[in-house]
Amino acid sequence: MPAIGHVLALDQGTTSTRAILYRTPELVPVAMAQREFTQHFPASGWVEHEPEDLWESSLAVMREAVAKAGLRPAEIAGIGIANQRETALVWDRRSGRPIHRAIVWQDRRTAETCAALREAGHAARVAEATGLLIDPYFSATKIAWILDAVPGAREAAARGELAFGTVDSFLLWRLTEGRVHATDATNAARTLLFDIRRGQWDAGLCELFRVPISMLPEVRDCAAEFGSTGVLGGATPVLGIAGDQQAATLGQACIRPGMVKATYGTGCFALVNTGDQPVASRHRLLTTIAYQLGGRRTYALEGAIFVAGAAVQWLRDGLRLIRDAAESGVLAARSDPAARLYLVPAFVGLGVPHWDSEARGAIYGLTRASGPADFARAALESVGYQTRDLITAMQSDMVGVAEAGEAVLRVDGGMVASDWTMQFLADILGAPVDRPVLQETTALGAAYLAGLQAGLCPEPEGFAQHWQLQRRFLPALSAELREAAYQGWRRAVRRTLSSVA
Repeated sequence: MPAIGHVLALDQGTTSTRAILYRTPELVPVAMAQREFTQHFPASGWVEHEPEDLWESSLAVMREAVAKAGLRPAEIAGIGIANQRETALVWDRRSGRPIHRAIVWQDRRTAETCAALREAGHAARVAEATGLLIDPYFSATKIAWILDAVPGAREAAARGELAFGTVDSFLLWRLTEGRVHATDATNAARTLLFDIRRGQWDAGLCELFRVPISMLPEVRDCAAEFGSTGVLGGATPVLGIAGDQQAATLGQACIRPGMVKATYGTGCFALVNTGDQPVASRHRLLTTIAYQLGGRRTYALEGAIFVAGAAVQWLRDGLRLIRDAAESGVLAARSDPAARLYLVPAFVGLGVPHWDSEARGAIYGLTRASGPADFARAALESVGYQTRDLITAMQSDMVGVAEAGEAVLRVDGGMVASDWTMQFLADILGAPVDRPVLQETTALGAAYLAGLQAGLCPEPEGFAQHWQLQRRFLPALSAELREAAYQGWRRAVRRTLSSVA
């Protein structure tokens, strides 16, 4: 039986940063701290973060969580990091200062570059190596944009003076005072520069995307020695790193082929475990690395919804219909059941299965009677409809990969606290939706990686036995009503796609 100790999870997300301290081996949360930070929108479709905000918020929440728990640095066995993926940073190796704001995964500024690469016939080669589509969502074209936009940056990169990293790599650099420039396989797999079958950077792809390979970090397992930091007052090792959705996959204990989870944060990301072999999608899903432990890669298919919780933020900050995100479900419950309003939240384009970076948001079905409750309901329902789009694609791609069984979706993230939203999700999927006791599964997965490397947590099969169900939502909508509602959504999406606008 593993010994009792503590691990600290740092979950650096798109709109906030949190730290949760866990007691091992069961990973019971004992203290938490969280801070939001500013989003920057310098142009239509552009999204940026100030790198110092990412660093300072990370430092603050880690120290606050440790202080709340009343622990000494020596009592923390290790730190695990989960991070917003694809967000790109470039910094000076000597000073450690970024040369530009971080370009966020939602950003669409390189859409024309991606279109040109696709038109030049590079899509098949890129998909074969990386499992990804050529899209602004991923890091490679963001890196090239920074190198082109900042005077002298390309020359500095050629001299080996600049480093690239996703957020985990940048934070690790800062935590180790520049001693370690590394990342893990799950983050590397989201750059368009990493061969997911060979498990290494691809020089040909670096040349294609005009990114010097010298800028890239060393790639390690998700549970590994990543150096140590003194920011907590003593030498604390960093023992785990994973992209946020892969961390949540581990936190949800989706360790067998066919198991699927969906995380509802700013966006929504669903992953289905495909085992030790990558599966090529016929529906424009992404083939990616779920996790890498002991040098062995486990793969997944992934579908991305760019706007999930962000639709609720739009209700709050854009339309000012609610004061708090928790009010959205209450307001939606007061809507007219006979009304059918569809919000297609393509604020930054549409993800799976459409991958239309030029589409923009639209609302269909407005009448003179439409009011705040109907808008709230449409925003929440849009998340369910988009989830069905990608789950349907996943089920088709998984035929012959995993044994057929009861279709169950494990959910986590901020939106799953809304019973109304989860019930609609079960209704529109026609399948059970399982909400776990510990709903911050991204942080939980990061903590597990640190605990595993520290020898304080069991291997994945043993860890899976600790997963606990808080509530199962069962479908209550008739098949006829379900299909009528979904077909209305499909018509709304067709009208929104840029190719038919």
